[in-house]
Parts: sequence; C-alpha cells; structure tokens
Amino acid sequence: MMAKAQRARSRRRGTAGGSVLSLDRLRIERGLDGRTRYRYVQPRVEPEGTGWKVLSPNCSRSIAPNGGEIAIAWFEPLEGGRWRVHARDHAGNAWLLQADGLGLAEALDLVCADPLGLYWP
Repeated sequence: MMAKAQRARSRRRGTAGGSVLSLDRLRIERGLDGRTRYRYVQPRVEPEGTGWKVLSPNCSRSIAPNGGEIAIAWFEPLEGGRWRVHARDHAGNAWLLQADGLGLAEALDLVCADPLGLYWP
C-alpha cells in the first residue's frame, strides 16, 4: 500500500519511475492550447532528437488521405534557453528550419499563430 501511495505522489510531482518529466515539454503542451488553427484537435508532444516534436491528428487529410497523426513542428533547444523551430515538409519527409534563437514563448507564438499554415496544414 505504501508503494502505491508513493508512486501517486511521484506522478503529482512530475516524476515517474525515477525519470524527471521535462518542464519544457509541459510548457510546450500548455502553450499549444493558445493556437488559432485546429483548436478542436488534441496535439501530442514527444521527444525528437534533443528537442520536442508536436504531433497532431490530420483532420484536413491534406497530408495523409487516410487520416492519422502527422508531425507538425519540432522545437530544438539551443544554449542559453533559446530554441530553433522547424516545420515538417511532408512531401520531402524532412524538417525545415523556420526560426532560430527564439525564447520558448516566442517559438510557441510562432507555431500557434501559424498565419501561413506551415505547421497546421
């Protein structure tokens, strides 16, 4: 019984099984709530290289005709708390650099506003 309570406390503190949950990941997840496009879908954030990849259901089916999840953005950390932001080129199956040297809040604003539809196709 004691072990179960201890695991529950660990999850509330942001740790599970000895690993620390990334604060950057949480900030990205929360920041995505401010997006202007496709507000009705629930994006997911997972590790990609040294950063975080954002995956989203492909509701418009413009990328994957059968639907499913598509990668839309990659937040790559730099020194000094700065970030690179990449958009996914689905036709070329590659990440394309969109911005460099941004603070995380600025990087999130770029992805969430997405006036050109680079991230949320």
